[in-house]
Amino acid sequence: MKTVRLGIIGLGYIGQKHLRNGTKLQHAQVLAASDVSRKALVGAKNAGVRKTFTDYKQMLKDPAIDAVVIGLPTHLHLECAKAAAEAGKHIFLEKPIARNVAEAKEIVSVANKNSIKLMIGYPLRFNKEFCELKNRISDGTLGDVETAHALYVGFGPFFHRAEGYAPTPVPEWWFNKELTGGGVLIDLGSHVINLLRWYFGEISDIKAHFKHRFNMDFEDTALCLAKFKNKTTAVINVGWFTQEYGLKVELFGSVKHAVAQHAPQNPFKTVVQVIARGRAEFFEPHFSELEYFVNCLNQDRNPSPTGQDGIRDMEAIARAYENKIELE
Repeated sequence: MKTVRLGIIGLGYIGQKHLRNGTKLQHAQVLAASDVSRKALVGAKNAGVRKTFTDYKQMLKDPAIDAVVIGLPTHLHLECAKAAAEAGKHIFLEKPIARNVAEAKEIVSVANKNSIKLMIGYPLRFNKEFCELKNRISDGTLGDVETAHALYVGFGPFFHRAEGYAPTPVPEWWFNKELTGGGVLIDLGSHVINLLRWYFGEISDIKAHFKHRFNMDFEDTALCLAKFKNKTTAVINVGWFTQEYGLKVELFGSVKHAVAQHAPQNPFKTVVQVIARGRAEFFEPHFSELEYFVNCLNQDRNPSPTGQDGIRDMEAIARAYENKIELE
């Protein structure tokens, strides 16, 4: 296999993960990185990245780069993905694909026009527990899955500044609905909706109840009821209302029921794993998805989740925002 030369665009929380994972891939080289933060670029240099840029458009001019990993805020996805596609770079784009359906369709159109392979970053598709659920659906051991319960909750941008921890600045775009496209439903809900679509196919109907604990102009809790074309129904519960992390999917079939969850590790175990092999098991899905993307490029295969998946996810989210359920 040849070495796929990557450029990382955006060195925030998720971009740093992709940078670290990219440097450990057997058949990839992180050749370049771009960010407006010079401190972040110094860190990239220290990690072995040869070329750094404060303007990703300058980076895209480099003919040596085969593909880019875009980890920018959602409102910057459209412009960046278009520029990358027009520069002939294959694209790994963090979820959600865009702020809305129209932007998502434009990204996919430009990628197709330029014969670009486009993958949307959904690490739950590469989580061994959730993959095992997919296998049990496919092999029929659960029977017909009648209902599904999916939970994904955490603190989102509302991280508790506990005693002994330095305050962590929250980027302003997090709190601007025009820049994010929505609240927790588009943030965490996109993960769950994509995962359940992978399990059951397309959504035929979806309704949602929203809560606003923090009095923002977007929701911080969303409870959705979704029906799939295969007749499965699902309850989706996502929220930023807790300082604990919860991610679980439970399937109730006509033969058996099954549950999978992605739970935080013991901090000591995490430290040991990072020292021993450079990454914690908790973040293994992020490594696996980038490795898969690189392998697809090497084997000239179209990666999945696709840009079309990104569109379908945004269509479901848009419908949920439109079909609000008010509870007395």
